Amino acid sequence: MLEFFIARRYLKSKHKTNLISVISIISAIGITIGVAALVIVISVFNGFGSLVTSILVNFDPHVKVNLTEQITNDKIIEIEDYINKKYKPENISQSLETKIFVTNGRNVQVVKLIGIENKNLSRIESRIISGRDYLNVEDNFFIIGFPLALRLSARVGDTLTINSLNNLASSVFNYSFPSSKKMMVNGIFETNNKDYDNSLVFADLTSVQNLIKKKQITSLNVVLENINDAEKLKSDLADNFGAEIESVESWFDLHKELYSVMQIERWGAFLLLSLIIAVASFNTLGSITMTVIEKKKDIAILKVMGLKDNSIKKVFMFEGMLIGLIGTISGLIIGLIVCYTQIHFNFYPLDPRKYIIDSMPVKIQLFDLFMITVVSLLLAFVSSKYPANKALKTNTIDAIKWE
Repeated sequence: MLEFFIARRYLKSKHKTNLISVISIISAIGITIGVAALVIVISVFNGFGSLVTSILVNFDPHVKVNLTEQITNDKIIEIEDYINKKYKPENISQSLETKIFVTNGRNVQVVKLIGIENKNLSRIESRIISGRDYLNVEDNFFIIGFPLALRLSARVGDTLTINSLNNLASSVFNYSFPSSKKMMVNGIFETNNKDYDNSLVFADLTSVQNLIKKKQITSLNVVLENINDAEKLKSDLADNFGAEIESVESWFDLHKELYSVMQIERWGAFLLLSLIIAVASFNTLGSITMTVIEKKKDIAILKVMGLKDNSIKKVFMFEGMLIGLIGTISGLIIGLIVCYTQIHFNFYPLDPRKYIIDSMPVKIQLFDLFMITVVSLLLAFVSSKYPANKALKTNTIDAIKWE
């Protein structure tokens, strides 16, 4: 293509005004730095996002079905059968949640007590740091978070006293003493999620039902084979069992604010770092504008030789796009090298005593690389538009009358 050949010659040739070459080089370097910074920063955001998601999803159910108080056991079984037949989940577990006081006699903490069946402790098992993940209604075992254990000075085997807030409220109205229950710490867990570790306590489902004196189930917890089916299951349950279900929450809904903030931060970083590329692209505008001024005679000669206006415009558009392409490819290569070096050689370690990980997490996503490339080349295209149009306004007679 003739236009591309001329654009490449203009870019490689030594300009009479050395300033043009300097500006072109600075433009390419600026785009390189901007693209590399975007690749690295967005990959780090992806790494932290994946880490947080894995911590939460590996502990939370993929779908949590919150049931109404009036629901019957037959209807619960019907909902479970519907989920099993249509989605074939890895696990469905029943749970009962209630607020309780827990005390060691000196210190009182308000926490959420979750009653679950002993067979459904698999997601807690890997989080146990002391004791066992075994719950038994006869032995009144329960499992508490590590920070809560520290505040209560509790170890495995210690006995704590608990009382339901529901019992306390009913005792006030009935002018009676609230009934309490002594339970033994059988295990201590740590999820690296402060909200969970500070405020969750797990016990046998029947023990919790006996405590609140209700044979009740408050929620169904569904773990799917494919987590991407969570939103579809949520929609299906709402459509088919809306009267019996108080609400349905997907894994995303359980921590919607956190995930939303992470997305806002990620896109905010993308937009801010894109400004580096934008500034570098405006340098390209200046460089090509000066090239147009310098090459007025060349433009006039090309017009006389029969080159159409559209082709002349393409020459300078291609020159700007070449600068953008060189900077973009260089930035992608540098950014990917830094990311792969961090992934495989961990040149930026973190102190595991302060953080839950020992290295800066990095995750490269092809879609992000595509978006960065598109934004960079689009800015290069826009910055080339003005000088390319300016080239069309060159007066042929004035440019060559003294030749």
